[in-house]
Amino acid sequence: MKKDTTSPAAFPKAEIGREMKGSDCVVECLIREGVDVVFAYPGGASQELHQSLARTDKIRVILPRHEQGGSFAAEGYARVTGKVGVCMATSGPGATNLVSAIADAFMDSIPMVAITGQVFSKYIGKMAFQETDFYGMTLPIVKHSYLVMDASDLPRIFKEAFHLARSGRPGPVVIDIPKDVQQKKFQPVYPTAVEFRSTYATATQHASDAELKQVLALIAEAKRPVLYTGGGIISAEAHQELKAFAEATNVPVATTLMGVGGFPETHPLSMQWFGMHGSAYGNWAVDQSDLLLCFGARFDDRITGNTDHFAAKAKIVHIDIDASEHNKNKRVQLPITSDIKFALTRLNELAKAAKFSPPDTQAWHTQIAAWKKEHPFAYEESKHIVPQEAVKVLYELTKGDAIITTGVGQHQMWAAQFYRFNEPRRYISSLGLGAMGFGYPAAMGAKVACPDKQVIDIDGDGSFMMNIQELATCHIEKIGAKAMILNNQHLGMVVQWEDRFYGSVRGNTILGDETNVGSPDNLAGLYPNFVQIAEGFGVKGRRVHLKSELKAAIQEMLDHDGPYVLDVIVPYTEHVLPMIPAGRTVKDMLLK
Repeated sequence: MKKDTTSPAAFPKAEIGREMKGSDCVVECLIREGVDVVFAYPGGASQELHQSLARTDKIRVILPRHEQGGSFAAEGYARVTGKVGVCMATSGPGATNLVSAIADAFMDSIPMVAITGQVFSKYIGKMAFQETDFYGMTLPIVKHSYLVMDASDLPRIFKEAFHLARSGRPGPVVIDIPKDVQQKKFQPVYPTAVEFRSTYATATQHASDAELKQVLALIAEAKRPVLYTGGGIISAEAHQELKAFAEATNVPVATTLMGVGGFPETHPLSMQWFGMHGSAYGNWAVDQSDLLLCFGARFDDRITGNTDHFAAKAKIVHIDIDASEHNKNKRVQLPITSDIKFALTRLNELAKAAKFSPPDTQAWHTQIAAWKKEHPFAYEESKHIVPQEAVKVLYELTKGDAIITTGVGQHQMWAAQFYRFNEPRRYISSLGLGAMGFGYPAAMGAKVACPDKQVIDIDGDGSFMMNIQELATCHIEKIGAKAMILNNQHLGMVVQWEDRFYGSVRGNTILGDETNVGSPDNLAGLYPNFVQIAEGFGVKGRRVHLKSELKAAIQEMLDHDGPYVLDVIVPYTEHVLPMIPAGRTVKDMLLK
């Protein structure tokens, strides 16, 4: 039997609103959830929503130049704030253009609500103009999807959707609203709380003291312990608790890319991040550990390689809020389902109460220090600007105090290798899905959220081209998101794989003119001209290819008040190293 959502009796503590249209109710629900910005592209099926948004001054509506750009921007906003990002599109192609960002948010556990217009209810299922089954289409890539068939359900659905998006393991929620539901006049009843038959998706699990005491006992016996931490630390705002725990136990920390900044990378216990292109010392430490403490991570294949040989000598503790992650990719000895902030807080309390004394791991720390000294992230000097150098100079000029977004590819890895992150929510990247075109729209959303921070998209020419139209959004909306393009005229990461595994045969990986490929030695062949494109959008741009001009060019970008495109010309021959080939082991790591 359907629950009554129209009468005050259904929600004893609910608030009854004035009569309004469904679209006005949507806006009121957004205001009640604290939403201050929506990235929205209008169309026939969502026009009512835009008309309602135009009647409020409490929500800033930003018009992207492509729905994917808007949805990636909503993600960027969510990733730097921890708040729910909101995007909106019309039915059919407008909605389907949101799919990549929804999948990206699902893979990386980012809180997002995607609102879509839908054709009139009477046309659903009849292949009406611009109709898609967006509810069904998104089921595998959301925490939940809603198709709203009754306007009186809107207040409850929006309350549930935002609760679902931000609670437990965060993620995206879709709300699909037919046009007649938007137009329907009714008297809304706003619930003050939400109820679910199952609380699995939203409940906060807490580890028991008995479980946590087992963790401390394992640390006390360990000779080669390692903390392996992921994005869950950042989602739970548990970075301070992690730092206190690592220092109290004297356990070195290696993060995932999702966990970058969750532990300060300039800290003596930091091994930065590990995995396919991570630090050699982080990978070796995990491989040779006798105790691996996995906190808020999921044993992704880019971390583990061949799972049969991953941390094969270690006892593994896995603390995660999502029980479905336990023993999914890697069998562990002690799985604990818990909110990681609670678990770390309680671990610190228990250690202090027991006057916990870290075990003697001096030999282990000496070994890790030797690995760090012998095999740091490094690159060979060249007469040209190499991409690693550009990232390093940016780090030095910003003193590490910037928000960095990236596209996907070699530049994404170099950004994480050569820019040190000491705070969470500063490295913003599409990591589980690996969606090219993410970088600049994400920078746009991040800059909207943090207008007083430097926000720079470190991008590749291939990724940047995929959502270059958002330069127009930043110009019109006066959003000072900047882009530093590491322009090598190729799809660099695919080229690297071609060089390593396919005999350097080029399979459609050259982005310019194959008969006149641009390079630092052939400026005439460069294609396209990003400076001219930027200027066409009203955005300041500059190209740099001389090492002697790099520092000044980056400083000019940083000093510029507004969006900026810096086109840094680099050779395509650079490879991201170290590299553990896909599905292989640490023993197969390529160092040169």
